[in-house]
Amino acid sequence: MLLAVSVMCISLYARKDSIRETRIYETLKINSTSPRIDGIFDDQVWQEADWQSEFIQHMPYSGKQASFQTKFAICYDADYIYVAIEAMDPSPDSIVSRLTRRDDMDGDMVFINFDSYHDLRTCFAFDVNPAGVKSDLIFAENGTSQDETWDPVWWVKTSITNSGWNAEMKIPFSQLRFDNSGDGIWGINVGRRIYRKEEMSLWQHVPADAPGFIHLFGKLHGLKDVKPRKQAEIIPYTTAGIKSYEGDPANPFQPGLDGLYSGGVDAKIGVTNNLTLDLSVNPDFGQVEADPSEVNLTAYESFFEEKRPLFIEGKNIYNFPLMFGGGGIGAENLFYSRRIGRQPHYYPELLEGEYLKQPEQANILAAAKLSGKTRNGTSIGILESVAAEESALIDFNGEQREVIVEPLTNYFTGRVLQDINEGNTIVGGMITSTYRNITQNHLNFLPTSATTGGVDFQQYWNKRGYNIKMVNYYSRIEGSTEAISIAQQSQARLYQRPDADYVTLDTTRTSLSGYGGNFQFWKTSGRFNFLAAMVWKSPGLELNDIGFLRRSDELFQLFWMGYHFYEPFSIFRNLNLSVNQFRAWDFGGNLALGGVEGGFHATFKNFWRGRYNISLTGPKRINSFLRGGPSMLLPGDIGMGMGFSTDERKKLVIEPGFRFGKGFEDSQSSSNYSLEMVYHPINSFNISLEPELSLNSGTLQYVSYYEGVDDNRYIFSSIDQSVLSLSIRMNLTLRPDLTIQFWGQPFVATGNYFDYKYITNPNAEVYSDRYHLFSDTEINFDSDQNNFVITEENTGFEQYTFGSMDFKVKEFLSNLVIRWEYQPGSIVYLVWSQSRDHYDTYNAFQFSGDMRELWNIEPTNYFLIKLSYRIGR
Repeated sequence: MLLAVSVMCISLYARKDSIRETRIYETLKINSTSPRIDGIFDDQVWQEADWQSEFIQHMPYSGKQASFQTKFAICYDADYIYVAIEAMDPSPDSIVSRLTRRDDMDGDMVFINFDSYHDLRTCFAFDVNPAGVKSDLIFAENGTSQDETWDPVWWVKTSITNSGWNAEMKIPFSQLRFDNSGDGIWGINVGRRIYRKEEMSLWQHVPADAPGFIHLFGKLHGLKDVKPRKQAEIIPYTTAGIKSYEGDPANPFQPGLDGLYSGGVDAKIGVTNNLTLDLSVNPDFGQVEADPSEVNLTAYESFFEEKRPLFIEGKNIYNFPLMFGGGGIGAENLFYSRRIGRQPHYYPELLEGEYLKQPEQANILAAAKLSGKTRNGTSIGILESVAAEESALIDFNGEQREVIVEPLTNYFTGRVLQDINEGNTIVGGMITSTYRNITQNHLNFLPTSATTGGVDFQQYWNKRGYNIKMVNYYSRIEGSTEAISIAQQSQARLYQRPDADYVTLDTTRTSLSGYGGNFQFWKTSGRFNFLAAMVWKSPGLELNDIGFLRRSDELFQLFWMGYHFYEPFSIFRNLNLSVNQFRAWDFGGNLALGGVEGGFHATFKNFWRGRYNISLTGPKRINSFLRGGPSMLLPGDIGMGMGFSTDERKKLVIEPGFRFGKGFEDSQSSSNYSLEMVYHPINSFNISLEPELSLNSGTLQYVSYYEGVDDNRYIFSSIDQSVLSLSIRMNLTLRPDLTIQFWGQPFVATGNYFDYKYITNPNAEVYSDRYHLFSDTEINFDSDQNNFVITEENTGFEQYTFGSMDFKVKEFLSNLVIRWEYQPGSIVYLVWSQSRDHYDTYNAFQFSGDMRELWNIEPTNYFLIKLSYRIGR
């Protein structure tokens, strides 16, 4: 018995050692005919190639043999690298082969990853499913960051056989980045997903609890005499279409129908094999989906994701986050590409009888990007773009004049990262610059120049299981006294606050500078992980000319820890637990908030998923609540969220979600109900419906501000807000290169303002003592003028008024896009976009009536055709 146990232990240890070994694949150079890409491995070269197998599970049972084995072989010639993957399956009829659009992979899958830089941090991924749908992306930062917008030119064919399915790939060396001056060794891994088992297996084993995966790749040997290829391609395009909308005979700018014509050119040129120059002249984004509808009642700007191809391709190199994680705090960044080609800053005031034609956004005249990674481990990203001067046209009785609404603006962003010590040490820097050519006095409220810069340092140790990251950044804006005064008084800093004794409003300044940074200490390996972090942003920090910043004047501390169960146990397939604690202060040392959060998310053995989180926040001291007045003390709150989803492998997947929040002292309450339903009736078509209902109420919603002789009035009210939306998506894939996509969103939001009040003592101990509710004798509603008349007695304030704030917003947005890649890199788009919107002061929320009335709103339609043609290699 003892001998048997000893033999078993020796066998287990030998098994673990073999898993830990770095595997090597010796590729074959083709000296005869290259393989024909047809998904059938009957070419002579595949008979001579070295086929390797013995894949190991990454999940769900890390380290165990794969349920079904997979074999692969690699060969190459002067221009291409060829990959053959045979995915064996005893039940070929159970293989999930779903036809979807590119980069939206579903079903079974095989993939190959090349670390062609061999920097242990970056890899190029080529994925395919049994239907021949391609997905390609670049992983960076050892796999923790990915860019799915990378669309190289390559070929793949698949076939389903009696023993499984095959994938045969042909990848040009010109699409990869490598250096032939070294030893010719690349990092490599090959993987497979068995969809019905939710199993991922890899040729080179990567443990589920590893801190990243690229540094654990196997090695590809044998790439001899391969010369790097410089990519060179030019893609001219032309766009034509019409815009139809409700015309106005009295308005010369609204005939009801406009013609749309445009043209431009994109180019991709390899400066070296490792550095690529992207050029775009007069880029067009007509095929891009519209932003979702929202009603923002806060004092802060909304963040919208970038969707324009010019800016999302290779975006990772320009990422310089101020904080960490996702959600709202994760959005703040030195670079926010939505600033380029934005909506004009200035909106002219019109006289009676005047009509206006206002540009929707600043036209981007040209843009250039230089990006890549050198043989010495230096990553480079440089972006230069110029947005045109834009003018509005104003008509009065046939006489027209122009008013500049956006100055000619130059945007520059530069980013450098240097890998040291095999990627265990990373040092980087970033600089941005915005310059506006302001020639009109009415635009003096804009800074003429804005510069930001930052440096970051990251050090890994203990097999990359631990790391520290240190970041520092600064900003400086220059402009007229008007522009700098506005910046000092913006919601991000509020220098004019009467209780802000650590900053001073100076209306004579012509520049403003600030700084910030963060420190992070991570443990990312094993089951137990943690993060300890501190963030600081000085009051003078300003990034919003080319970056994104909601608030400065902040010190933020966070401690997070999590525990992961990677392998199945009990009722769970996997389970993740987490808890965090946070506190924040302003630069005056005043505690702004503090709280704790905790929760879990899990996959169960029946492949359902569940999540739950709860948060508790103490009293909050908000400097921006009165929008320029003194800080305000608000009660804390408790929140809870939960949701689950059914088995994602099924044709019908349902995912409901719920969020609830309650402020202490009955200060506010919120609830959110969401439901996502995805249905795949056939493998080439899916439809998703995402209804969402939000109900929010609060006792303090900002209304207006009045300045008195001895005192100021900060007017607030109670509010009941309801928001209902429904996101509809349909995807039909006729072939991997021919897709039809539809997105639509009806949206209704209402706001009912009542119980108007003004702030009396914003930091009183009792919440109800912080404001005064207007009595019936103090407030009266003038229905003819649609405003409220306030008459206070013995307060020193004369009679004043403010308008009714009640609202109802109804919108419907939709996009229908037919995309045909008629040859690699050359695409035809047919686009139909429609918008309907209406604003009313009638605030009653009526589900059936509001949805029905959406279709009575006169729509604005865009019909476009866009044709591009790729020239090059």
